[in-house]
Amino acid sequence: MDNSSGVGVLDKAVLVLNALEAGPASLAQLVQTTGLARPTAHRLAVALEHHRLVHRDTQGRFILGPRLAELAVAAGEDRLLAIAQPILAQLRDLTGESASLFRRQGDVRVCVASAERTSGLRDTIPVGAALPMTAGSAAQILLAWEEPDRLHRGLRGAKFEATTLASVRRRGWAQSVGEREQGVGSVSAPIRGAGGRVIAAVSVSGPLERLTRSPGRLHAGPVMAAAEKISESMRRTGN
Repeated sequence: MDNSSGVGVLDKAVLVLNALEAGPASLAQLVQTTGLARPTAHRLAVALEHHRLVHRDTQGRFILGPRLAELAVAAGEDRLLAIAQPILAQLRDLTGESASLFRRQGDVRVCVASAERTSGLRDTIPVGAALPMTAGSAAQILLAWEEPDRLHRGLRGAKFEATTLASVRRRGWAQSVGEREQGVGSVSAPIRGAGGRVIAAVSVSGPLERLTRSPGRLHAGPVMAAAEKISESMRRTGN
């Protein structure tokens, strides 16, 4: 198979990136792996470093750069939204409540997709809304499987406790009753990407007069099924 695109400098740059896929490499190792002349390999690696596609480790070896991870996240988000939107609509129709998708961004969780209930009382969370990581079932989900130190930091000022998150991990879903907003309840479950890592939370939310004081009893099943359907589609498409 011919890997040439006809754009020589681009083909050589891709040779460098492909060589670094196996791990850190010195200039000599890059030359050996790519077959490029030493000045060419060096010039390309430094140019790629300028664009953050290549980085140096503490020993000065070339490694893949942070820009690649940023682009991968952006591609993953696009794929996640495309996969999730029809499943959120199904979840809304099944439960009769608004369905939302949340991703963590630092100290907040952001609504990245939603399917709103069309009539009656509803808990509307607009796409792009940033909500605290200290309250709500989606916050519980996004925190429950964090590394222990991040988890304990996240519990500072939270309206839930470590024992709550232990229960979330055990049963695989979370609920909140008036935690984020008085009179509103929600149920959430984790969406998992590569290696089982939690990358998002899918939720349904609505007034307690419909969700009751035990919203999980009503909606944990369909919310978990929707989360698993999204997770499975993400795994199939290579997240």
